[in-house]
Amino acid sequence: TGSQVMQTITIVITGLAMGITVLLGQKLGEGRPEEAGRAVGSGICLFAAVALVMTAVMLTAAPAVAAAMQAPADAFDGTVRYVRICSAGAVFIVAYNILGSIFRGLGDSNMPLITVAIACFFNIAGDLLLVGGFGMGVAGAAVATVVAQGISVALSMVIIRRRKLPFALTRADIRFDREITGRILRLGSPVALQDLLVSLSFLAIIAIANAMGTVASAGVGVAEKMCAFVMLVPSAYMQSMSAFVAQNIGAGREDRARRALACGIASSVAAGLLMGWAAFFHGDVLAGLFARDTAVIAAAWEYLKAYAIDCLLTSFLFCFIGYFNGCGQTVFVMVQGFAGALGVRLPMAFLMSRVSPGSLFHLGLSTPASTVVQIALCGGYFLRRRKRGDPRA
Repeated sequence: TGSQVMQTITIVITGLAMGITVLLGQKLGEGRPEEAGRAVGSGICLFAAVALVMTAVMLTAAPAVAAAMQAPADAFDGTVRYVRICSAGAVFIVAYNILGSIFRGLGDSNMPLITVAIACFFNIAGDLLLVGGFGMGVAGAAVATVVAQGISVALSMVIIRRRKLPFALTRADIRFDREITGRILRLGSPVALQDLLVSLSFLAIIAIANAMGTVASAGVGVAEKMCAFVMLVPSAYMQSMSAFVAQNIGAGREDRARRALACGIASSVAAGLLMGWAAFFHGDVLAGLFARDTAVIAAAWEYLKAYAIDCLLTSFLFCFIGYFNGCGQTVFVMVQGFAGALGVRLPMAFLMSRVSPGSLFHLGLSTPASTVVQIALCGGYFLRRRKRGDPRA
């Protein structure tokens, strides 16, 4: 439960950082490296402030958050402890994601891969040492996460200092430039708000599952871990699509941006089919990687079967979202996200919890149902803009 809360915060930060990714990509596409450096400098200042606010708020609000999540009584203190420890390391979480957003804006996916690999290695090592070796439980898992991200940021900065970047970044650029900071916020805030609402809708589903008992809570917790892994593929397409489209829009190559959307969907669907097949037919094997209790594994598999349907659907949705982000149409991205979360996912999850209180499969169906609506909205918006002759459609 605690990790889902922190994941929500991370998703919001990543969404807000999309403003840097898109603005940086557009400036490089326009051939304005000096403005790209100013965008990065303003982004650093902006997110330093975000990190401070996030730390103060989450340290104070951790008990209230755990209560709102309906964390089971025997897991309540652990949830609060996990959230507080991770929040104390918020500066690393923010820096970790900012580095990724900058390099995605450059069209460089290798550097984010390196930072993730470093973090994963030290996170796993920390878990084995602190949780397995010293028996620190939830606190050990939280400390391992924060330390791993801190080490990743430090090593990444060393690597960056030795690389030649396609833009100039001086100390004078690291300041609050009112115009550029405003553009980052205008581009990133709608994405962050959309991501926040989507994540809150999933937290609501987890809260509903928590109310079903410890087994259902643990089962959905395990399933959500697998879902986060499965969603890495469409999420990667969305992020790379945003950077690629932003650069081509900046260079006036809208035709290449549209071809990227078609190619992205085609290749992402292939990956979605594989992930969906594994989740639907072998969800018990996947859940068994995280749990040993047969009841928890069965509950996780039941929830995963519904999510398997979404694996194929998000292959379309996330590519559309990445395309619209790159075009700077982030307000529409927010609107379609709101429509899916508030109009479909939350009402359907609540309804299913009343009609079929014991069925995690029916509860999980609220996710693919909302995705279908969002795909329809994205497809309609794309065709409408093409018909109107909008060069960025």
